[in-house]
Amino acid sequence: MRLSLRRTLVLYNITQQKDIMILLRRNRILRQSLAIRSLVAETILRPSDFIAPLFIDEGENIAFEIPSMPGYYRYSIDNTIKEAKDLWSLGIKSVLLFVKAKDETKDNTGKEAWNPDGLMQRSIKAIKDACPEMLVMTDVALDPYSSYGHDGIVENGEIVNDPTVEALVKMSLSHAQAGADFVAPSDMMDGRIGAIREALEQNNFTHTGIMAYSAKYASCFYGPFRDALDSAPGFGDKKTYQMDYANRTEAIKETLMDIEEGADIVMVKPAMAYLDIIREVKNAVDVPVSAYHVSGEYAMIKASAKMGWINEEKAVIESLTSIKRAGADLIATYFAKDAVKLIV
Repeated sequence: MRLSLRRTLVLYNITQQKDIMILLRRNRILRQSLAIRSLVAETILRPSDFIAPLFIDEGENIAFEIPSMPGYYRYSIDNTIKEAKDLWSLGIKSVLLFVKAKDETKDNTGKEAWNPDGLMQRSIKAIKDACPEMLVMTDVALDPYSSYGHDGIVENGEIVNDPTVEALVKMSLSHAQAGADFVAPSDMMDGRIGAIREALEQNNFTHTGIMAYSAKYASCFYGPFRDALDSAPGFGDKKTYQMDYANRTEAIKETLMDIEEGADIVMVKPAMAYLDIIREVKNAVDVPVSAYHVSGEYAMIKASAKMGWINEEKAVIESLTSIKRAGADLIATYFAKDAVKLIV
């Protein structure tokens, strides 16, 4: 009798009067112990996979716990430096900076965003001075500086594209001047990656990278982040520039255009509700793919764990593993510090 490796052979043993299953493949062999499972695991989380977002505020010795993000803080620069050093000691090699601008600095031009003595610029310099090898990435968008809370300049109720891109270029150049390793445009304006790359080249910032938020969706999962920086839109929503969550092909188009314009790393945001998009992007590009495990995804795990409905540590590792398994080379996550302590 010929046997296929994909077939099960069942023999009848007359002596013992019972069926004996002879399986040519027993897949559970590779699951039967922790040692074997570890040996054959296809997806491995490492500390260097993570980008740690940091929220920064004016003042000294500030560590403000964000109400909708329990266990996560907005720090003053001095405490941000301590946090960056701690992250580096754990093997986390990249931080992504966001600042909370004072209300009196906000207007419809966003000019505080390229103030050479602004909070972002001082934060970049402080971190690079204290921890020179840390890869510093910076958020490039106008919403923290906008009196309207939008990612762009507003004219007659419309978020206008081209004047916004001009502002984003100024913002990116100021970050590069302060010492940022990567600028990370998160605004979703058309053409901004090409404009930023050209400006960086023309001003001799040839070592400054661009991590483009290429497929950033108009998502409900950003709520706690906006709470952290007081950057919720003052009117309407962000659906005229962030992507429709019903769309998949559009994400590939946006991502490929960003790469053509000079993006070094591309991002999908959010992560967990968009694992299919991460995989689609990964299959389509030949540059590193990052994903942002956003504030709402963080808050859901925290809230469920607080209620005793899930095990927080297991949920964190399973969630982050799913993001990497989907194709993310880098993961921006508020669980970065916690995850490293769980996997090392």
